[in-house]
Amino acid sequence: MSNRFFRPLFWPTLFTLLALPVLIGLSLWQLERLEWKEGLLAKIAERMTADATPLPAPEQWPTFDAREAEYTRVVLEGRFLPLEFHYFTQGERGAPGYAVISPLELAGGALVFVDRGFVPVELKETAAHGGIPEGELRFTGILRAPSGRGMFDGADDPAKNVWMVRDPAIMGAGLGASLGASLGDARIAPFIIEAEAGAFSGEWPKAGRTRIDIPNNHLDYALTWGGLALVLIVIYVLYHRANGRIGRPR
Repeated sequence: MSNRFFRPLFWPTLFTLLALPVLIGLSLWQLERLEWKEGLLAKIAERMTADATPLPAPEQWPTFDAREAEYTRVVLEGRFLPLEFHYFTQGERGAPGYAVISPLELAGGALVFVDRGFVPVELKETAAHGGIPEGELRFTGILRAPSGRGMFDGADDPAKNVWMVRDPAIMGAGLGASLGASLGDARIAPFIIEAEAGAFSGEWPKAGRTRIDIPNNHLDYALTWGGLALVLIVIYVLYHRANGRIGRPR
């Protein structure tokens, strides 16, 4: 017959019984999120390697869900307006620079903002990076949803043509004034297209920089919550042992 004993203390036991299911539940929830995120990333990878589809028609834009269709490869045809927006960002090695964004006019007069690629700070001005492609063009790009303004994003500076968010609604608001002409009934797409590598001639802007900027840290979070649950159990046992509440009689 065993002579082991266990006399749990009320408050430590109550706290452990309340906290332990929460910690385990958070760990399991993060594992579920991990499975969902891996599925999402696999879908994105599939979209970015699939055959390009036609650009969503302007008639679809009022109800188009850009986030649902993000990272889809699309084919565009049109001509660039003589205008650039410079979105402040970083290069592949973290060097500051700009994404060069130009409005592309489609056959019916609707406009799509196209991220033509990255230029370093010293090549910001249009003449420095080779100018804007002319004539009718056909190329392939990646559909991206607009970027919202975060709490750490600075203010846009239209006077210096420096933009801190990549949002066609914001950039399109002053488009007519920048061109010195009325846009009439032109519609602006509720998304941005990132040109693929080789879409345009010349070294700059450097296209093909689409990033899958979706973090996937759920396994780390799951291990953290699970580890905290294990630590809580160990502390609970050691605390009771140190207070003579668990073990064998001496």
